[in-house]
Amino acid sequence: MAKPALGRGLGALLGGNPPLTQPPPAPTVQQSVLPVPAPDNRERVLRVTLDKIRPSALQPRKEFSDESLRELADSIREQGIVQPLIVRARGEFFELIAGERRWRAAQLLNLPEVPIITREADDRSVLELALIENLQRENLNAIEEAHGYAQLAEQFQLTQEEISAKVGRSRAVVANAIRLLKLPETIQKFVREGRLSVGHAKVILGLVDEKNQKLAAERVIKDGLNVRQTEGLVAKLQKRGSKSATQPETVVTPAGDPHVADMEAKLREIFATKVQLKYAQGKGSLEISFFSDAELERILQILGVTSGE
Repeated sequence: MAKPALGRGLGALLGGNPPLTQPPPAPTVQQSVLPVPAPDNRERVLRVTLDKIRPSALQPRKEFSDESLRELADSIREQGIVQPLIVRARGEFFELIAGERRWRAAQLLNLPEVPIITREADDRSVLELALIENLQRENLNAIEEAHGYAQLAEQFQLTQEEISAKVGRSRAVVANAIRLLKLPETIQKFVREGRLSVGHAKVILGLVDEKNQKLAAERVIKDGLNVRQTEGLVAKLQKRGSKSATQPETVVTPAGDPHVADMEAKLREIFATKVQLKYAQGKGSLEISFFSDAELERILQILGVTSGE
């Protein structure tokens, strides 16, 4: 069965123009003319005041750039809100499903009201579709994405395979994202701010001790180490202890075949750990490093190997 494309369920929730169909045949003498059903009011665009709308606690995106909101507000000032906000009814208020940036920009402009379309959706559907919308637009940082996956797993008991199918990501991507939440909050903040890449963070996860993880992260930022150099640093910390993190020496990446280096980078992205590929004239070896039983189990799962079989 083909994996559903990213956001396949989004259109169903957010609506759109229904497909054109051929008109039904005119009734004959033998046919009874049935009453025309009333239109679904949920499809109508309504206008409500801003104070009737509440943000959703299930929104995975927590950080909104002030600059991008100002730019959106400028656009809305000129063109208005072209795409209505998608909401669900919650008592006397409406809770956002999609369109929080538009809602925030409307607040900057002190708009008296905004257009909305109401939908029926349970909590799980709201979280799934909020994730899909943000992933499609690349709005989430890596930590926000990880929290969204973790919430689907913990709050709604979805497996990683089920999550990957719903959001259109591979299981390895989902698993590696969730692993980022095992890092100390300090390092997660570095990732959110873009001071550490996801590749750096995955390598630092190879260190079990939190103190060493923080030392490694600080060393990476201070010395501008790339991912390969970070792998060397982590390997030294594993062997020699935390003293290696404070030594002034530079971790040097040996020169080699660029094609091999590119393949190593791709394998590191898949396995989220140090990978060494040795190749010469059609022969060689592949070494995948792990630093705990749990790490080995994770790698075996990515390879499709179940321990104990």
